[in-house]
Amino acid sequence: MAMNLFGARDTLTTHSGQKLYFYNLNKFADQGHDISKLPVSIKVLLESVLREANDYDVRREDVTTVAGWKPVNEEVEIPFKPARVILQDFTGVPAVVDLAAMRSAMVAMGGDPNKINPLIPVDLVIDHSVQVDEFGTEFALANNMAIEFERNRERYEFLRWGQQAFDNFGVVPPASGIVHQVNLEYLAKGVQSRPEDDGVVVYPDSLVGTDSHTTMINGLGIVGWGVGGIEAEAVMLGQPIYMLMPEVIGFKITGAMPEGATATDLALRVTQMLREKGVVGKFVEFYGAGLSNMTLPDRATIANMAPEYGATMGFFPVDDEALRYLRRTGRLEDEIELVEAYYKAQGMFRTDETPDPVFTDTIELDLGTIVPSLAGPKRPQDRVNLSDMHTVFAEALTAPVKGRGFELPEGKLNAQGTITGTDLKIGHGAVTLASITSCTNTSNPSVLIAAGLVAKKAVELGLTTQPWVKTSLAPGSRVVTDYLENAGLQTYLDQIGFNTVGYGCMTCIGNSGPLPEPIVDAINEGDLVAASVLSGNRNFEGRINPHIKANYLASPPLVVAYALAGTVVNDIVNDPIGTGKDGQPVYLRDVWPSNAEIQDIMDRAINAEMFKKVYDGIEKSNADWNAIPVSEGALYDWNADSTYIQNPPFFETLANGPSEIVSIEGARVLVKVGDSVTTDHISPAGSFKADTPAGKYLTDRGIKPVDFNSYGSRRGNDRIMTRGTFANIRLKNQLAPGTEGGFTTDFTTGNVTSIYDAAQNYKASNIPLVVLAGKDYGMGSSRDWAAKGTMLLGVKAVLAESFERIHRSNLVGMGVLPLQYKNGETAESLGIAGDEMIDVVLPTDLKPRQDVTLRVGKNGVTREITVQCRIDTPVEIDYYKNGGILQTVLRSILERSKDEVKA
Repeated sequence: MAMNLFGARDTLTTHSGQKLYFYNLNKFADQGHDISKLPVSIKVLLESVLREANDYDVRREDVTTVAGWKPVNEEVEIPFKPARVILQDFTGVPAVVDLAAMRSAMVAMGGDPNKINPLIPVDLVIDHSVQVDEFGTEFALANNMAIEFERNRERYEFLRWGQQAFDNFGVVPPASGIVHQVNLEYLAKGVQSRPEDDGVVVYPDSLVGTDSHTTMINGLGIVGWGVGGIEAEAVMLGQPIYMLMPEVIGFKITGAMPEGATATDLALRVTQMLREKGVVGKFVEFYGAGLSNMTLPDRATIANMAPEYGATMGFFPVDDEALRYLRRTGRLEDEIELVEAYYKAQGMFRTDETPDPVFTDTIELDLGTIVPSLAGPKRPQDRVNLSDMHTVFAEALTAPVKGRGFELPEGKLNAQGTITGTDLKIGHGAVTLASITSCTNTSNPSVLIAAGLVAKKAVELGLTTQPWVKTSLAPGSRVVTDYLENAGLQTYLDQIGFNTVGYGCMTCIGNSGPLPEPIVDAINEGDLVAASVLSGNRNFEGRINPHIKANYLASPPLVVAYALAGTVVNDIVNDPIGTGKDGQPVYLRDVWPSNAEIQDIMDRAINAEMFKKVYDGIEKSNADWNAIPVSEGALYDWNADSTYIQNPPFFETLANGPSEIVSIEGARVLVKVGDSVTTDHISPAGSFKADTPAGKYLTDRGIKPVDFNSYGSRRGNDRIMTRGTFANIRLKNQLAPGTEGGFTTDFTTGNVTSIYDAAQNYKASNIPLVVLAGKDYGMGSSRDWAAKGTMLLGVKAVLAESFERIHRSNLVGMGVLPLQYKNGETAESLGIAGDEMIDVVLPTDLKPRQDVTLRVGKNGVTREITVQCRIDTPVEIDYYKNGGILQTVLRSILERSKDEVKA
């Protein structure tokens, strides 16, 4: 029964005459709440607390607090209950593993395992497991899919079990597309509904997802963002997300895009601007008349990169373009009419005449100033004008590592390597990988058609890609293949090596597959700074391929152009990119399509029927998936010999109950790192070698290196993931100078060893551990294993100059204490070398964001330093006391079950 505490429930009548309940913000406002100038994103949060208010986990004061949102920063906690949850398989498998483990723990404590069940809709899209093993052939797609099923059979059997074991849990099978594009084109409804009292209540579609790029859905006017798997699991089980009231930065859009610029160029510019502005942990809401000159896929391209510019969301309100997109993608007319009626009734439908909301701060961009760009070589916010690319790369070769360069000495600048079996030589900047991949751009027909047109013009002029370039095309959905084929463009992409290699998140997540050995030999011979150019959103060190050091994000047509040129050293704007069949030089301008050409093909080649055909029955569309046998039952039958799925140790001490907060004493530093350490550095997703702790674990169990798969695919096994924590080959741990990768100094022996082995020695001696870090610690993917692995290594606290939002939350969710230096202090300014003994003095009544004392001791001398506790909310204090968020939820469910039995 609905509480309707503010009497705001009202009736909405659709065009077809259907009467539905909705929680009317205007009716609520009539009670004396001025919400007329609230940002639309805040109005969505307000509707949620208004509808969910029950004076229990969503209180009356929460509603008035959100309604009273102020532009200035308020450290006020609010709850938010999203309408649904979305998962991808890399993060979804461990989430389902945790739910299965909670069921086992529930039984062990005498509870009902069926109480552990998603209470809201959960969709898992399998898109992160396919790799680019084969490329450049007509058989690449089929063979990569076959290898994917062979490698991941055990994981897929587990997910098939979960599909039948849990209610409200749906799975979109492999080879369907990238999770965010499937979400945008199919799963998102705009308006959700559920039974309430004697009718049906409708409310805004909203979600959280276990992938940081969940924000792509913001382009459709849907509130949603990435969270850690542990937080998502709590939401599945009916818990609100507790968050600080967000600041909202208004981003005003004016003008229109110029000839030759793409949505990717726009997204890279926005990313650069907002990183410079500083929007970590804030909402960004786009407004202004210029939005009417942007297609919805263009908006989604920008929204997708919210993690790259650091925001919680990059939100575009619902407007006429959102309705057009729903029609173009084959949504039902009744659904579209409901979206229009609902958002207009709530005063949340944008037009060019909509008054500007009041924001915390604003920033403005004229679309007419956008120019072709790339970003790199190590971070997505480091945008480079295409015209400057060759000079910027040359500067990066000798720039210091701290300046995001490669610090090559002058004597190595002309180094070359010979491609085995040929007379070909490559040098620094050789493009060894060119990939059209990732949700950022494959949701956008304009840039994919542009890539196809570049390929067509190149083939007609007699160009081909350079032989040292590994090329690939990984569409975000099968609809992309349909319209590229319908436009007659796929054949040209095939002819220059951009054959479809799979439908999933491949190169961008690190599933680029191995480079051909002759190319690797050439790179190693010259110790080359080889380059990749990809249409992705992430280019962090060590992510794309272990042999490629310089990685550049670019639009799909530029990916094709650089594959033709084969190097980032040349001035691609003014120098030829190749020689035509007539012997004449061919320039970028000769193959670059006009905006009119792109639009003409979009109008002719794309229609709503394509989307209906692809998505109708997609859950049953993969015969290989359907053929996987399904084990039944509410409890998972754990196999002690499995190297993919293991019962994690998170609930082993649950019966002891929540603990009192105690100080951390006698800790040692396990890892000390600088700025911009990503979740990829902490918990890599890609491949690993036999001589690593994870590799040795598998080898000891008879697994051959060819069958290792990747860290991402092994996330259901805590034994492997703990060994893979801080194992990125590009990690620079200052406690092991001169090394690169997962090494540290073990202060129990004084020797440099693997981080995992050192952690085991510390654990045997009951020595707690800490991590020291710089700015933006944990930026990147919402990777729960970056926090889980940290905890399982024995790390009790992480002290950083600043944290990325999701990773800080995940650390608390795993019972690890985040601490932050105060007043601009750093480990260097305080003289903390990392070889000291450290105590963290915590009061038993610890409060959110409280200052605490750090005691740092060495050679009999102890100093006291004040740092800030970054447990940000009262609920997080409870999580910390319980040892984590899942432990808190499980205890709560168990207690409620006992109360129900008593009643």
